[in-house]
Amino acid sequence: MTGAAGVMGAESGGVVAGSGAAGVMGAESGGVVAGSGAAGVTGTRPSSPIAARVEVVRTAAADDRGKVRAATAVTVGEDEAVFPGHYPGFPIFPGVCVIECVHLSGLRTPPPGATGLELVAVESTRFLSPVFPGDRLEVDLVWTGGSGAWRCAAKVATERGAAAQVRLRFTAEEA
Repeated sequence: MTGAAGVMGAESGGVVAGSGAAGVMGAESGGVVAGSGAAGVTGTRPSSPIAARVEVVRTAAADDRGKVRAATAVTVGEDEAVFPGHYPGFPIFPGVCVIECVHLSGLRTPPPGATGLELVAVESTRFLSPVFPGDRLEVDLVWTGGSGAWRCAAKVATERGAAAQVRLRFTAEEA
């Protein structure tokens, strides 16, 4: 099935399916995500378990080498709902939430001419260092593809250095 904008545990694999879903499943469990939501609808924020807002630093545009690049920033609030259980006394932003930040960044900075982006797969993830409450995530995205099929390769960093590398696959309508 296609058409989902959900994020799920990349560590164990699984299937993302639905109709405009913007669900998130625990990183350790894997499985299936399905549902309905407002992903791809202009002016509406998809449902998400994280409260952090995506700040667009640079909209998607071709650079001098022809690569379509974009950049965002996301500040991880100390009041995020995931912190009390992950982990009590030593809060760490879960990896699946880092993936969700990349997903939301991609929705906010679509490649030129692409509309109605929908996440269809988390292709790969690599978590390089922990993300803590109060961290500002700098998300650098590189878009490849076209004709309705797009890949987004993202590098996520905090002030301490590299935090994650994430590769997502989207479908889109082409203008």
